Amino acid sequence: MDHQKAESGVNFLECLETDMSVYIMSFLDDPADLVRASAVSRFWRHFVITNGLAKQLCLKTFPQLSNIVDIVNASNGATNSMEVETEKTLGREILERDHKVYASLHQALTKSKVSPKDCIGNAVSATSTDRFPDESVVNTLNPRDRFIRRASYWSSKGQSNPAVPETLIYKLRAGIWVITEIDVQPFEAFFPAGKPIYSAKAVRFRLGHPRPLSEIGDELRRLPLHEPADDMFQWTYTSPEFPMTQENRLQPFKLPEPVLCIDGYLQIELLGRVQRQEMDGLFYIWLCVLCSSSGAVPFSAFDMEVLEPCGNKKFVLKHYPENLNAVLEKTPDDDDPHLRQPEEEMLWDRLGLLEDLLRGIRQGPNNAVFQDEDDED
Repeated sequence: MDHQKAESGVNFLECLETDMSVYIMSFLDDPADLVRASAVSRFWRHFVITNGLAKQLCLKTFPQLSNIVDIVNASNGATNSMEVETEKTLGREILERDHKVYASLHQALTKSKVSPKDCIGNAVSATSTDRFPDESVVNTLNPRDRFIRRASYWSSKGQSNPAVPETLIYKLRAGIWVITEIDVQPFEAFFPAGKPIYSAKAVRFRLGHPRPLSEIGDELRRLPLHEPADDMFQWTYTSPEFPMTQENRLQPFKLPEPVLCIDGYLQIELLGRVQRQEMDGLFYIWLCVLCSSSGAVPFSAFDMEVLEPCGNKKFVLKHYPENLNAVLEKTPDDDDPHLRQPEEEMLWDRLGLLEDLLRGIRQGPNNAVFQDEDDED
């Protein structure tokens, strides 16, 4: 016997208009609650699934998922095209599938035990660079502010007007990322008296993707690192403006809400300048480290295939249902190829040492740009 037939029970879903019932049920903000609701009775299960409440909840929390056009059960290789599946089953099987997949995806996005990772992949561009390539934006991906006997940082060009902003653009690593925090460290100069810190007054973040290929062609691939590229992107998320402190430390900026990003790009907007350089009287911004605190949805449970890399992106969601419980119960191993490996920091050190040796051979011993603090005397 269905629960709504019980003497003390009142099935409000049958008493109200469908739109009102959907509105009331939309206040359930946990997929586990939707699962419990669907277990009340056959009628409630039919209502939850038919109205796609699990999918609505997922898209409400992460609107970027609206670009999913297909779902694949990657465990058995079955490709369930929405159009074909609907023709064969009049929509019932596709609704059942969406209910299960979107409820599982929401759980993975919000309750995964994955440790925060740095999702920034590589540098794309900077609006200006003072001395390229020595002060390239690539240096901000080095986890330390200097290699052996050399500072590692990005520097803007000098400006007489301290209000002139700068922007840096980065490509995120492949995968499904839930970005919660972005950390920025201003650079403290080793060499002048007082060791000035060339910080921005404030910082703002944007996330998005390239504009359609019909508009930008292949210009993005050929863009030099020291030229601006902001007009080649569509920014779908803009953070509030965060004040920066004039301190040589990694400063965390927590976003007001988690932001989902799939195969995306990050823009760092540095607003205002604080430090004037004594040599030329101009204002600069120097940045040495940039990283993000982000949760990656493990590829063992979900993955995305990008169908359209630019413009209005389209994705195929690949689902591995047998791996979901393991993802939610424990932290996956760090052997995920899409996540940063601990060995990368060692690689940066080795590359830095090699770079120092090459520069030393090319420039000679009297042309060192910076010295260690211990050698200043």
